Amino acid sequence: MRSIKQPGAAVAERIQWVEARGRAFSFTLAAGLPLLEAARRGLAAEGFAGGVLNFSGGALGPFGYVMPALSKTGENAAFYSETFRPAGITRTKLGSMTLGTRDGAPFFHCHGLWTEADGRAGGGHMLPDETVVAEPFEVHAFGLDGAMFTAEPDPETNFKLFGPVAAASTGARATSRAFALRLRPNQDFAGCLEEFCRAHGIVRAKIHGGVGSTIGARFDHGGVTKPFATELAITAGAIAPADSGALEAALDVALIDYTGGIAEGRLIRGGNPVLMTMELVLEALD
Repeated sequence: MRSIKQPGAAVAERIQWVEARGRAFSFTLAAGLPLLEAARRGLAAEGFAGGVLNFSGGALGPFGYVMPALSKTGENAAFYSETFRPAGITRTKLGSMTLGTRDGAPFFHCHGLWTEADGRAGGGHMLPDETVVAEPFEVHAFGLDGAMFTAEPDPETNFKLFGPVAAASTGARATSRAFALRLRPNQDFAGCLEEFCRAHGIVRAKIHGGVGSTIGARFDHGGVTKPFATELAITAGAIAPADSGALEAALDVALIDYTGGIAEGRLIRGGNPVLMTMELVLEALD
């Protein structure tokens, strides 16, 4: 399998996880608010301090983002581009967000694809402090109770990355068994999730959220993303028994690579290692 050398040593625990409770619901982001604050308010209205979101059509402006890029210093295996700030209103095609905390304050990690006002198709990593909701739009959320994604220094990648930590219950109405996960680099995306479910007695699960990166990508429609650095959003995902009875992960994703190439589709199982990180929530359905 493809792999990328990281600047730090790999830790033994390759999946960081916390078991919690949670609930899926939808809400509308309010126009005129920073995207971070609009998302925070929507989760807080249901009693949740954090969670994950997925969305399709939306309107953002002002809007700031970065793309994946090569590292100029060698201090990281890959890095970010300069900041882009397209004029006018940007229309999102899709997006996935992890909402948690960084330095004691609300923060998000959000990847998506969009069309800018001049018609240019783009994608990448949205910046919390530079992105505003231009028009109301609906998002699908999964609130977490008992776990929180918190940004902490990660010596392996030399980034400050979201990972799940245990958190006090907020008393929110939570109806499902859920696991907040962070997958570490150089392990197959689908295989990790399948093994995790086997180890925890999960027969069927639905993925909520899903923000991270893979080392290029291989799709079941035959498409291949060769540039190694990507920004990826999960658009749909599930783990369930195949006809053979073995658990199989179906992962539909969208991504942009560091050359600006955009790709969408279902990932091939066994052929898509994580580059830096992958954050998501597994809702156990059994």
